[in-house]
Amino acid sequence: MFDPPAPDDRKAFTPSQLNALARNLLEDAFPLVWVEGELGNLSRPSSGHLYFTLKDDRAQVRCALFKPKSQWLKFTPREGLRVLARGRLTLYEARGDYQLILDTMEEAGEGALRRAFEQLKAKLQAEGLFDQTRKRALPAHIRRLGVLTSPSGAAVRDVLSVLRRRFPLLEVDILPVPVQGEAAPAQIVRMLQAAGRCGRYDALLLTRGGGSLEDLWAFNDEALARAIAASPVPVVSAVGHEVDITLADFAADLRAPTPSVAAELLVPDRSDLASRLRAQARRLQANWDRHQRHAAQRADRAALRLQAQRPLARLDALHHRQEAALRRLQAAWQRQQAARTAQLRHHAAVLRAARPQRRLEQLRERLRSLSDRPRAATVRLLQAKTMQLHGLARSLEAVSPLATVARGYAILQREDGRIVRSVRDVQPGERLDARVADGVLRVRAEDSHEPDASP
Repeated sequence: MFDPPAPDDRKAFTPSQLNALARNLLEDAFPLVWVEGELGNLSRPSSGHLYFTLKDDRAQVRCALFKPKSQWLKFTPREGLRVLARGRLTLYEARGDYQLILDTMEEAGEGALRRAFEQLKAKLQAEGLFDQTRKRALPAHIRRLGVLTSPSGAAVRDVLSVLRRRFPLLEVDILPVPVQGEAAPAQIVRMLQAAGRCGRYDALLLTRGGGSLEDLWAFNDEALARAIAASPVPVVSAVGHEVDITLADFAADLRAPTPSVAAELLVPDRSDLASRLRAQARRLQANWDRHQRHAAQRADRAALRLQAQRPLARLDALHHRQEAALRRLQAAWQRQQAARTAQLRHHAAVLRAARPQRRLEQLRERLRSLSDRPRAATVRLLQAKTMQLHGLARSLEAVSPLATVARGYAILQREDGRIVRSVRDVQPGERLDARVADGVLRVRAEDSHEPDASP
C-alpha cells in the first residue's frame, strides 16, 4: 500500500509516476463493480469502441467499452438511456481522470429482470425441475390438443392454420388465458391444472407471440414452471420467437422456437401420412403375394412327396400287418389257455390224492395229545422249585443272627447303630442296646477287659 511522504521529505514525483501510483491503488482496492446510470456524451469512433459517461442527478463517471464487447450488445446505446454496466475502476493517466473499463452493459429495466430470471432458473435447475430424464415424449398420434393462449392473438391463428393444413382430423380446443400482465401466471396455472385433471387431452400447447422481456415475463413465473413440470399431460412450450427463452420452455416436455413450428411438431403432415399409408399398403401387398407364393410352393412339394410315398399302398401293407398280428395274438392266447387248463387239472389230481380232510383229523389228534404235556411239566417244575426254596430257607436260618439270639445270645449295638464286635469298640460309661429274642435292653458299660490269651 502506498505511504504518503513525510512533511520534511523533499522527494518529488512526476505526474506520470503519481498517476501510476493512483491507478494501481484504484485497481487493487476495487473489484468488479455494477453501476446503474444514464448514458451521456456518447461517442462511437471508427475504431468500434464506445466512450460515454454514466450519470445521475448529482455526479457522473467516464466509461469505456472496447471492441469487440461493444459489438455484442443486445441493444443500441443512445443518449439518455438508463443502463446497468459492469466493469473495473482504473485511472486514465493521460488526463488524470478515473474511469470504468466495462466488460458488459444492458438496459437497466431488462437487466434487473434478466438477473431475476437467471437466479430463479438456477434455483429450479438445482432442484432438478429441468432435468431431461423427467421429460416425457409426446404421443405418437395426438387425437385431442388443448391450446393455452390468448384467443385474439396472432399466435393462435398461426397454430390453427398450420394444424388445419397438416392434419384436419385433429380435435383442437382453445383454452383462453391472458398471456401478459401480473394476473396472467395465476390464470395460466389454473387453466393448465384443469386441463390436466379432465383427462381429455393427449397434449397441451402453451403459446404466445413475440415481445420484449417484460411482455414475456408471465412465462417466467415460478408457480407456472412448477405447474408445467407437474402436469400429468405432456406440455409443449412455444413462447415468443426463436431467440426468446423462458422458464416455461425449460420446464416443458418440448420447446418449440415459434408457435407455427410447435404445430408442425405436434401433428404429422397429411401428405406424409398418405405417402406412408401407400408405402405400407404396397409392402403389405408384397408380403401377401410372397406368402401366397411360398404357400403354393409348399403345397406343390407336399403333393410330390405324397405321390412318391403312395399312401394307399402303405395303408394296405399296414392293414395286412395288423391282420397277421391279430392272428398271432389269437393263437398265443389259445396256447396259454390250454396250458393253464392242463396245469389246473394236474393240481386237482394232486389235491385229490393228498386227501386234506384225513390229514386235518391226524393233526387235531396230535394237538390233543400235546396239550396235556405243558400242564404236567409245569407241575413238576413247581415241585422242584418249592423244594429248592425250602432248602435255601433252612440254609439262611442256620446262618441268621436271629436264630443265634433265639438260643439265648444278645447283639450289642451302639447308639449310632453300629454292632459291637470287640471290647475296644466301647468306652466305659457308654450306653448300648442289647437285642435279645423278644426285645431290646438298654445297658451301660461299666468296665471292659480283654480275655487272657495265655493257656
